[in-house]
Amino acid sequence: MTSDRQSTSARTPAGDEAFDAHYYAHCCGKPYFRNEEWLQIFGGIADHIVSEIAPRRVLDAGCALGLLVESLRARGVEAFGIDLSTFAMRNVDESVRGFCRQGSVADELDADYDLIVSIEVLEHMPKAEAEAAIANFCRHTDDVLFSSSPSDHREATHVNVHPPEYWAEQFARHGFFRDVDFDASFVTTWAVRFRKERDLVHRVIPGYERRHYGLLLECNALRDSVIDLRRTLKELEVAQTELAQARDRIFHMERSFFWKLRRVWAFLSRQSG
Repeated sequence: MTSDRQSTSARTPAGDEAFDAHYYAHCCGKPYFRNEEWLQIFGGIADHIVSEIAPRRVLDAGCALGLLVESLRARGVEAFGIDLSTFAMRNVDESVRGFCRQGSVADELDADYDLIVSIEVLEHMPKAEAEAAIANFCRHTDDVLFSSSPSDHREATHVNVHPPEYWAEQFARHGFFRDVDFDASFVTTWAVRFRKERDLVHRVIPGYERRHYGLLLECNALRDSVIDLRRTLKELEVAQTELAQARDRIFHMERSFFWKLRRVWAFLSRQSG
């Protein structure tokens, strides 16, 4: 059964006009303009791409203001960008304006790339167009660095939000599988590197099992640590209760008639000694 949100989203796809000045000023978590903060963010992503993937030719599919293109080119990478937004293209920095063009990532690309990057793009596209974009990526590269919000339904242009397994299935249809040994969290916590797998599926499975087993061991170790911590906290709570009770007893003892009499007796004993 289709939810009201899904029905509404299907009727109102996010087109060029949705990604205007208002969108970039108010709908990206924080104002998204070419400034030092955003250049540092994309510079960090570019550093990871250069050092851990080392592609020669890269396409940023959904490049927005072209900041990743700019950052990669500053590091010697032949980078290009494509984006649907007229506003974004008008605000690409002059230094990389010739390397960014307006268009849909679902339209056939005119070249092949060592790496295609797609950061928070496909959740903005109707389902059929997003699936066409994935097919497009997979025709023009063997390596995709991909991120799409798995849960943010609050943004009006997020018409196609899905959990990670949905996107993994879409890429798998084209023979692309998660690189389980690559940590893409420098992009987002849910980012994935999908790579063309030419081996038979039975050769792919061991990597998934290895990763799953490692995570299972880590989860069990963390669970044991939590159990030990809860036990320690319980012991501390018992000790604190006993200490509070002891202090309460001492408080009342020191104010009792017997205790006052004992103090007088102790004083007299010292005087007579």
